[in-house]
Amino acid sequence: QVQLVESGGGLVQAGGSLRLSCEAEGQTSSRLTIGWFRQAPGKEREFVAAINRRIGSTLYADSVKGRFTISRDNAKNTYLQMNSLKPEDTAVYYCAASERVSLISWAASRGWYDYWGQGTQVTVSS
Repeated sequence: QVQLVESGGGLVQAGGSLRLSCEAEGQTSSRLTIGWFRQAPGKEREFVAAINRRIGSTLYADSVKGRFTISRDNAKNTYLQMNSLKPEDTAVYYCAASERVSLISWAASRGWYDYWGQGTQVTVSS
């Protein structure tokens, strides 16, 4: 079992920055892929970014490329640095973990993830 706890959400003006954190606890393995997803009101949950924690390979949604950066530390934390935020980035952001993703290109699909955090709200005002 893996438990995920997100933090770092909040209210920011358009053009501002936020850094989200995802801490993984429990029976984590070196094969973990951590993904960030978001869900806006009335919309489906969508992929944002993912990282293979062992080798550091990353994947981004086109909508956030060049603005968001996913990274990890040597402990159990994964980060999502969000710059140049736009009102359309407003959503609940979730981190998710998978031990089954073999290629980073798979990481955009929700079906690979077995563990999810509770989510953190990000609101970008115009």
